[in-house]
Amino acid sequence: MEISMEFSPHRVAAMVRRYWYLLRSSWPRILDLIYWPMVQMLMWGFLQTYIQQNAGFFVQAGGVFIGSVLLWDILFRGQLGFSISFLEEMYARNLGNIMMSPLRPAEFILSLIIMSLIRLAIGMIPVTLLAIWFFGFNLWGLGLALGAFFANLMLTSWAIGILVAGLLLRNGLGAETLAWTFMFLLLPLCCVYYPVSVLPVWLQWIAWALPPTYVFEGMRELLIHHTFRADLMLQALALNAVLFSAGCVAFGLLLGSARRHGTLLQTGE
Repeated sequence: MEISMEFSPHRVAAMVRRYWYLLRSSWPRILDLIYWPMVQMLMWGFLQTYIQQNAGFFVQAGGVFIGSVLLWDILFRGQLGFSISFLEEMYARNLGNIMMSPLRPAEFILSLIIMSLIRLAIGMIPVTLLAIWFFGFNLWGLGLALGAFFANLMLTSWAIGILVAGLLLRNGLGAETLAWTFMFLLLPLCCVYYPVSVLPVWLQWIAWALPPTYVFEGMRELLIHHTFRADLMLQALALNAVLFSAGCVAFGLLLGSARRHGTLLQTGE
């Protein structure tokens, strides 16, 4: 059989049409195209505003940005470690087998949480040591406050990981980008690199509804004013309890929907 070596606009158009259909039928893909430029613009715009308003900020607390980066990585890597373990089952087309096995959903989630901690430890411990070596910033030197920061950030990351897992169950790998990018939607609103006061008033209400906001505000209070705000950690814990419960409920509902619609065995696009 001879294979035509001529250039075919029709074949090109057919492939473009295929990719267009995939994009059009998947709202997570469309969201992925929109949100990143928006997140970048908001985050660096607010940061620029804050630096302009506080010329002596870097002299006052040079370690705040490094601490923010490390705590943000705990939040992001915690969720990513959870989601990657879940995605591995989807890539192997093993979810149907898991859901038909005696393994309960709560047990499955717990195993993903444990893997999240393992992945996080492997990634973050060397980074914190490098921060001491290169910049003289010792995250471990935060003491008991670090435990409160860590617990709240991990609860948030698991709650979001559970929600994303449910969306993947229901929508298949067409929603895969959520596993990698969902957390970045919260980046400008969690006030990782700047205080809540920099945001417009109407956005501040949204920021205070997110548990990580309290962690990053607490970190700045500790590094700049040397004061541990236990009240902020308790408020974050209360919000995390609601968020985690909502994530578990959403996962149960999405799992039930996936079973009814038969998407557990159709984890492709």
